[in-house]
Amino acid sequence: MGKTAFIFPGQGAQCVGMAKEFYDACEASREVFEKASAAAGFSLEELCFTENERINETRFTQPALLTACCAILQAVEEAGIHGDVTAGLSLGEYCALVAAGAMEFGDAVKVVCRRGCFMEEAVPGGRGSMAAVLSRKPMPVAEICRDMGKNVWVANYNCPGQQVITGERVAVEEASQKLLEAGAMRVMPLKVNGPFHSPMLEGAGEKLKALLDETEIRAPKLLFVSNVTAEQAQEPEQIRTLLGRQVYSSVLWQQSVEYMIQNGVDTFVEIGPGKTLGRLVSKISKEVRVFSVETPEDLKKLASEQ
Repeated sequence: MGKTAFIFPGQGAQCVGMAKEFYDACEASREVFEKASAAAGFSLEELCFTENERINETRFTQPALLTACCAILQAVEEAGIHGDVTAGLSLGEYCALVAAGAMEFGDAVKVVCRRGCFMEEAVPGGRGSMAAVLSRKPMPVAEICRDMGKNVWVANYNCPGQQVITGERVAVEEASQKLLEAGAMRVMPLKVNGPFHSPMLEGAGEKLKALLDETEIRAPKLLFVSNVTAEQAQEPEQIRTLLGRQVYSSVLWQQSVEYMIQNGVDTFVEIGPGKTLGRLVSKISKEVRVFSVETPEDLKKLASEQ
């Protein structure tokens, strides 16, 4: 019998109302929001459930999305569904570490609140941007960016035919044009306020590592796969180092999924708002089962397939 991986989305998946149905129906999910509000020092219920603009500001997005995903995770586990392997896209790694028993949820909330601030402060004034590059055939995106000799890099390797570039706004715009000329099908600017996963955030990563050095992290009880290496990370100090590097390193999502499949995973359960990760996994492999749990109805469907 194959293994099940719990996977968690990153920044960009957030939306007003996320996890509200679980909050209403499941006491364990409500307790997650209560713990998060106490740790963050502001109401996560208000942030996630009422119309507001703060939910799209990095310093608020990160605790909001972490809380919503972990609230849904609690409901999934209460339904008797458990993972063997866990991973997350960027911010989603903190959900994955909570799921793996490596971090206490309250500690994770405190860390991502600071993480969002560090990332916003690293490149102020909208100097940076990101864009998704879509192509029908493999493209040397990294090489094209490198050959420009400007501040633009690959931020994400999402799946075959989809990568994300990041860097200084003007450099990203120039690289976008070069990629279209080289055969990219589309290059779409992303709604983010910084050059995430680029060397421009190295200072934020150093501050984050210093904070993580003061945070309890245990050896994961599940196999945890890092974005930075696309391999298992087991030792607490190794995890701290990788989490610090992650904010200024490329996210190796496609490679991480391939690693999980090589290690026996045949079922992926995306936990959180949206279905982006599930679609990426399906593009990486047609041989695995993929589920997305965003609502109680999704959870019922998943439970019926167990």
